[in-house]
Amino acid sequence: MAKSGVGRRAVLKGGAALLLVKGPAFGAQVDATAVRPKEGDVLIKIDAPGAKPLTPDDVPAGGTQTMAWPLDPQDGTVRNGSRLNRILLLRLDPLTLSPETRARAADGVVAYTAICTHTGCEVIDWHADDQMLSCPCHYSRFDPKDGARVVDGPAPRALPALPLQTIDGKLTVAKPFTTRVGFEQP
Repeated sequence: MAKSGVGRRAVLKGGAALLLVKGPAFGAQVDATAVRPKEGDVLIKIDAPGAKPLTPDDVPAGGTQTMAWPLDPQDGTVRNGSRLNRILLLRLDPLTLSPETRARAADGVVAYTAICTHTGCEVIDWHADDQMLSCPCHYSRFDPKDGARVVDGPAPRALPALPLQTIDGKLTVAKPFTTRVGFEQP
C-alpha cells in the first residue's frame, strides 16, 4: 500500500483544530432556548399567559420576588430551555442598595439567578422583615441589597446578578450574568 505522506498524527491534529473552530458538534445547532440571557433580551413573567415584557411597575415594591425568563425580542425566543435561566426579580428602595447593586438595577429592580450556588436548589423564599432571600434546601441566606452576598448558610458564593436597564419602559438585560450561573458540586 502506498503512503500518502500525511501521517496519522497530522490528521488527528487537523481534526482537533477543526473541532476548536467549528465547536463541539460539527454543524450542530445551538438550542436558542437554553442560551444564557443576552444584552437586549426583555424579561417576561414565568407562567403568565402571553409573552408580555415586564416593566418595573410589574414587580411589587418591597414585595415577594417575581420569577422571569429572558426573551429575545428579535425572534420571540423564550430562553426557558435551561433552569439556569430562571431569573429572580425584586423591586427595592434604590437608596438601600449598595452602590454596585444600584448600578446594576433598573428603577430599583434587581435581578439574580434563581439557582442557589450551593447545590442548585431554587432560591424561592423571601423574608420581607429583613429583606433577605433564602434557599429552602440548606437555608443559605442572601442579601439582594448588597449583590446577593451570602449572609448565612453553606452557599459558597453570592448569587450571580443580571444587570438591567429600562428601554421603552421594559426591563431589559443590560449585560450578561456577573459570574457563572450554577452550583458547586458537593
